[in-house]
Amino acid sequence: MNPHAKLITLTSLILGTTITISSNHWAMAWAGLEINTLAIIPMISKSHHPRAIEATVKYFLTQAAASAMILFASTTNAWTTGQWDITQLTNPTSCLLLTTAIAMKLGLAPFHLWFPETLQGSSLTTALLLSTLMKFPPISILLLTSNSLNPSLMTLMAIMSAALGGWTGLNQTQIRKILAFSSISHLGWMTIIIIYAPKLTLLTFLLYTLLTSSIFLSLNSSNTTKLTTLLTSWTKTPMLNTALMLTLLSLAGLPPFTGFLPKWLIIQELTKQEMTPTALTIALLSLLSLFFYLRLTYFSSITLPPNPTNQMKHWYTSKETNSTIALTISLSIFLLPLSPLILTLT
Repeated sequence: MNPHAKLITLTSLILGTTITISSNHWAMAWAGLEINTLAIIPMISKSHHPRAIEATVKYFLTQAAASAMILFASTTNAWTTGQWDITQLTNPTSCLLLTTAIAMKLGLAPFHLWFPETLQGSSLTTALLLSTLMKFPPISILLLTSNSLNPSLMTLMAIMSAALGGWTGLNQTQIRKILAFSSISHLGWMTIIIIYAPKLTLLTFLLYTLLTSSIFLSLNSSNTTKLTTLLTSWTKTPMLNTALMLTLLSLAGLPPFTGFLPKWLIIQELTKQEMTPTALTIALLSLLSLFFYLRLTYFSSITLPPNPTNQMKHWYTSKETNSTIALTISLSIFLLPLSPLILTLT
């Protein structure tokens, strides 16, 4: 991509995100979401591959429908209440429409089918942006309207996301699709607690962003997009693969890694809210995701493939491992002992 075009695109992404998360008026929040959508589209389609074009069209149609629904929900609420303030969402129809629209924008089940296909058609860097930065504005709107949301509907969508994210990721061989289903599963954990503890949702999202960034940057450094390529990448960068293995275990939520902290706190909060069956259900559903995380871990740490592959072996990396990857991986693995400090800050 042209450097000037890349600068404009990144500036627009930051501008759109800032407008949405800092606005109290529905029109400004909607404008920020539209700026974000228009800014990311050139990044998805920049390779001009048919799969990238297909991903761009799917992303644009889904986001356009969700944006129209948000505009309709906010207009309906303003018509009945006379308020354009985001926190004054009191009309039941508007609440239902907004929940559906934000679920479409985030990729929550049952509106998740566009997300894996879009990630598969994007580069690793663009997939990182779609999985992290592009989810921040819709989540911020959910946080502002959390008092008006339907608890039963949010719990149902969260359980569906955790179940479908884990179940449909089991037989995938493309790493970007696996990480897409991982994102859907993690969104279920964020959604289930958003009404009862919005700050915990924000903490979960920030830690998920840190872990996912570490994995995508590591994969981008070794130019790995498939399990067959990951199988032979140990010979190129053994230390990076070891760190990637630990980061994947952290994303799975296993102690004593950073990823265990949000799941532990969410289960604790659900138990305090007398939702023990719900906490037990989502904890058991996370075992589905744990399977493909362990599968990725196995593929990243094995030294030799058991069978000869038709994949061309790239013995040298095209990019050097930089300090950003080292910092994000270190935080992704060793942040759990600082959990009292993190809880104090939040």
